[in-house]
Amino acid sequence: MKKQARVVVVGGGVVGVATLYQLARQGWPDVVLLERNELTSGSTWHAAGLLPLFNMSYSVGQIHKHSVNLYQGLEAETGQAVGFSQVSNIRLAMNSDRMDEYHQYASVAETIGVEVTFLSPEQVKEIWPLCSIDGLVGAIQHPGDGYIQPADVTQAMAIGARNLGAEIYRQTAVLGFLQKPNGEWLVQTDKGDITCEHVVSATGNYARRTGAMVGLDLPVIPVEHQYIVTEPHPEIVKRRQAGLPEMGVLRESDGSWYMREENGGLILGPYEHGAPICYPDGPADGAEYELFPEDLDRLGPHIEAAIARVPAFGEVGVKQVYNGAIAYTPDGSPIIGPAWGLRNFWLNEGHSFGVTAAGGAGWQLAQWIINGEPSIDMLGVEPRRFGDYANAAYLKAKNEEAYANVFVIHYPDEERPAGRPLRQAPCYDRMKELGAVFGQKSGWERPNWFAPPGTPREDDWSFRRSAWFEHVGNECRNVAENAGLLDMTAFAKCRVSGPGATAFLDHLVANRLPRKDGRIKLCHALNGAGGVHSEFTILRQSENNFYLVSAGAYQRLDHDWLWRHMPTDGSVRMDDLSNTMGVLVVAGPKSRDLLAAVSDANFANQAFPWLSAQPVTIGQAPALAIRVNYVGELGWELHHDLVYQNHIFDALMAAGGEFGLQPFGIRAMDSLRYEKSYRMVGTELSIEYAALESGLERFVHPDKGDFIGRDGLLEWQRKGFANSFVTLEVHGVTDADALGNNPIYQGNELVGRATGGNFGFRLNKSLALAMLRPDVAALGTELRMNILGTDHAVTVIPESPYDPTNERLRA
Repeated sequence: MKKQARVVVVGGGVVGVATLYQLARQGWPDVVLLERNELTSGSTWHAAGLLPLFNMSYSVGQIHKHSVNLYQGLEAETGQAVGFSQVSNIRLAMNSDRMDEYHQYASVAETIGVEVTFLSPEQVKEIWPLCSIDGLVGAIQHPGDGYIQPADVTQAMAIGARNLGAEIYRQTAVLGFLQKPNGEWLVQTDKGDITCEHVVSATGNYARRTGAMVGLDLPVIPVEHQYIVTEPHPEIVKRRQAGLPEMGVLRESDGSWYMREENGGLILGPYEHGAPICYPDGPADGAEYELFPEDLDRLGPHIEAAIARVPAFGEVGVKQVYNGAIAYTPDGSPIIGPAWGLRNFWLNEGHSFGVTAAGGAGWQLAQWIINGEPSIDMLGVEPRRFGDYANAAYLKAKNEEAYANVFVIHYPDEERPAGRPLRQAPCYDRMKELGAVFGQKSGWERPNWFAPPGTPREDDWSFRRSAWFEHVGNECRNVAENAGLLDMTAFAKCRVSGPGATAFLDHLVANRLPRKDGRIKLCHALNGAGGVHSEFTILRQSENNFYLVSAGAYQRLDHDWLWRHMPTDGSVRMDDLSNTMGVLVVAGPKSRDLLAAVSDANFANQAFPWLSAQPVTIGQAPALAIRVNYVGELGWELHHDLVYQNHIFDALMAAGGEFGLQPFGIRAMDSLRYEKSYRMVGTELSIEYAALESGLERFVHPDKGDFIGRDGLLEWQRKGFANSFVTLEVHGVTDADALGNNPIYQGNELVGRATGGNFGFRLNKSLALAMLRPDVAALGTELRMNILGTDHAVTVIPESPYDPTNERLRA
């Protein structure tokens, strides 16, 4: 075995081999793969080999698309047949909500270049004559979809990697990892040690054990998945003998199962409730080609649903039942990218659709390792999207839930109940008494909206305006007319200090730092190419002492980004305050009067200007008041030690009656932000868009001196931008606003996509934020946008259509 390599990939399943292949393919041939047993002997060998392009995630959709395209050329490249059967995939719909989901997905597919066709029930029958169409309202078809032989495609990529210079060592168990003072990794195996610059963990069922070797609690635990293979059916055999095409992969989403032909018979794969996690600490050392005992009782309702839809399935005997482990994360998407708190240790784990994702995951991870960053927005699969709350007990609840929900309708406002409530602000019970209907973000419970007395405290999920629409509108109007109270304790918060803090942050962000104590600025950390990685509100509290606030969903991501770029000489210190500091937001034209009633501080405009901060006392509790908010009204964020939160909350509510104080939730905040054209990381702000494409000219200053991403941004600008950020008014809307990823056309030409949309209650208009081709982005341009299968006229309007001069914010 070699003693030195540039990259060591651990794990010889389809994901690990794809990573090895892509590294070699992209110009790094000095790479090695270590597999404790034989290639594919973990979960790959028993996978059904499906290649579903369907995914509501922008990140995962592009990864799946790349894999399917890659696999089609492997046989010609390597000489190894991969058994790629491009038979298409049909997803059935039995209700209008399911069709809405398919229309929303079709929008995602259109914007990433995946072909989707809508079918009538009669067209389904033509393609799948053994399928009953009773109760169907329609379907979608992916013509490019199908299935592949998992072991064969893995071997093809292994051959391709070896042909490019990579090496694979089977029967080689990794025993541990040690990072040397120079940053290199020593990978310890039962066949000796190997030194490398980078390690990639692609260990599947062993992920948690591998993570523990380097001190990581990885959010991955497998779940048992069963599928049934039948004996041949005469009708299918007859079709084959007649030379008729193979029927496509069939998915009845509402029955939670998939089906395809297999050697004249059928495969049925249900996703049932009650499937347990397995291998919580990894398989036994000698585990290889392992299956669990079958448990068909769990599958009873799905078998019945399958027989009702395809009676032929009930007319043949069962040939074999496979019950094997497939890796899961709490949200069902894999973790692909850097491990937090470690340098040059990479994760490619948690793949519940490993065969489909492997090629694309390896493609992006290889780019990330070689070039320092991926080429597509990877937030949907970022390992750092989870925090330390995702422990083993949480994973058991959430991973089993994620498995059971593979085929549920994925509403945009969906909130899943397992593992909740977990992280609660002290005011949780008070908000609950006021009618809060909660959602969660990064484990934190947050009020989404408030149900008035007599209204059921339950969500009504939909792709369209649902039962909470009216109540959210009332919350928005009260914020605009009186005062509102919002819990934003879930913010990520930290302090950056030390003699090198100013220089460090100035190099990290594209904006100029606040120069005076008590002043704040909105600052963006760019990646090397000039796209937006993170967004921080930075408050200078004293010289070389800064308080940073960012999105709660990206706490680990943002704080890890800070850590990775901090100097190593000890001149900068970062303290995470996310679990110790709370945030209550008071916003609305009467917020100043309200705060004056509960505090001796002077909140007058001259004494407390916009974008400034001061220590204040609310009641008897100390707080840091920051004059900023995300809703476009006069207001303050009140940051405080969590032990004081309920005192502050009670003081505000006790005094708030005469000022019309009412709580409001995240959904109202989201509506209000659209009226101000406020961007959000992960939608309008992304590494796929240059910071200047996102309209951040006020916050990006290339002339201030060097900062991360400056040169990349200027080079991007020199080559010419492909996108321009705009605000759109959407016309003719009745019951459905833009949700994001909506394709936008000029005539029949695709010229952009909406990043998101909502109804603006202050303006009484449906709005969207979008990225358009620059030549169609001028004010007044009229275009066409698709929302749930219906075309709407849209007009480019000025940014911040509500209070464009910020008079209300500055009042």
